[in-house]
Amino acid sequence: MALPELPDPLPGEPPVHPDEATRVPLAIEDWLTVIVMALLALITFANVLVRYFTSQSFAWTEEISIFLMIVLALVAGSAAVARNRQIRIEYFADNGPEWRQRALARFGALMVFLLFAVIAVLSTRVVYDDIRFGETSPGIGVPVWWYTIWMPVMSIAIAGRALGLFIRRGRRP
Repeated sequence: MALPELPDPLPGEPPVHPDEATRVPLAIEDWLTVIVMALLALITFANVLVRYFTSQSFAWTEEISIFLMIVLALVAGSAAVARNRQIRIEYFADNGPEWRQRALARFGALMVFLLFAVIAVLSTRVVYDDIRFGETSPGIGVPVWWYTIWMPVMSIAIAGRALGLFIRRGRRP
């Protein structure tokens, strides 16, 4: 599958690089971002309308909005790792011999993989404790594990994206 042609950047803007091919489509993160942002906008707008017309507030909107913002950050983190756009010191990562750039890219991807694998394991324990102790949310009283289950799931997704980046950076061009 050929990558689409991208338009020339506007004067003063950096060049736009197409996404590299991945086994798991990057469109997953893109669509999840769109869906979560739309839900956040709708929930917030509904709360604003209710407050304006009734001087009351939906109690559940804050709780769900905070959850959606965390999901949004994790989805965006997954997209950033898959696109190799995570935080790094570009002076070292993008300069010097190609073998060093490749080694630093692989090292960074490996560290991201290890970090999110550890987060997945530890957050699984949190989910287990939430289920075992029957924790409920303070705002609407639903089981807390409904929210916390997404932390290990998204951490595994980010770790998988980092592992894919590690493998792609290990290939010869």
